[in-house]
Amino acid sequence: MSVSEDKVLEKAMVAKAETLIEALPYFQRYAGRTFVVKYGGHAMGDPKAASDFAEDIVLLKAVGINPVVVHGGGPQIGAMLKKLGVESKFVDGLRVTDKATAEVAEMVLSGAINKELVGWISKAGGTAIGISGKDGAMVTATKVKRTTRDPDSNIEQAVDLGFVGEPAHVDTTILETASKSGMIPVVAPIGAGEDGHTYNINADTMAGAIAAALGAARLFLLTDVPGVLDKQGNLLTDLTPVDIERLKQDGTAQGGMIPKLETCVSAVEAGCEAAVVLDGRVPHAMLLEFFTSRGAGTLIRAN
Repeated sequence: MSVSEDKVLEKAMVAKAETLIEALPYFQRYAGRTFVVKYGGHAMGDPKAASDFAEDIVLLKAVGINPVVVHGGGPQIGAMLKKLGVESKFVDGLRVTDKATAEVAEMVLSGAINKELVGWISKAGGTAIGISGKDGAMVTATKVKRTTRDPDSNIEQAVDLGFVGEPAHVDTTILETASKSGMIPVVAPIGAGEDGHTYNINADTMAGAIAAALGAARLFLLTDVPGVLDKQGNLLTDLTPVDIERLKQDGTAQGGMIPKLETCVSAVEAGCEAAVVLDGRVPHAMLLEFFTSRGAGTLIRAN
């Protein structure tokens, strides 16, 4: 190896050491705390992204932080329904779920996707356990109610979404027990209602409810955009619920970002320390956000 190559290698090693030193205060501050991470169904189709994500989760556990992963699976559910010849209908981004669709959703979410993610984490050196909100009666769900306004008559009408639910209560016992035992819970967004039915729950909503119940230090919503952008396309790095309401009113926040921000607001107002919306396509974005002063994504705090 030449002198110049030695210098390049030395510079790279020094940079790595400086990054670790920069991260040390964060390791110390959040040791023993919980991070809830929502991992989207779109990212699961990329083996490299899944591997990077699993390594990040294992690293968090290794430095004393307790990660809880909540995963989606909309694209995979859609693909399976298409394969079975079942047509999907959506209202406000929520899949209308009859009994047959609910059974397919549970099979895909609690089965193939959940266990695949458990496998990635295990491959990265972690000990993961795959569960759903039904296990240990962790999440009690209630049926989601939606209304729509007829464009011709302007009359508001109730819409039956079928077996689509939202968390009414979260019992954290099974999550805390798993974390204390050195395991990483991987949660499928399925819950049981007091009526005995199984409900499909939006993964963002599920993650937010779990983060609030656990009093998590962070809720990470990994998505396919850099975070919340202003009207000029610049990243907004720090927001409060008041800021978010203003962004909704003036049209800056729109479309699918609105329910994500509402989930973040609900979580931080109910006990989660902070929530972050960030680009899950960027390798190790979660670590960059949390363990460096540069950060990434949009951070939401109650105050």
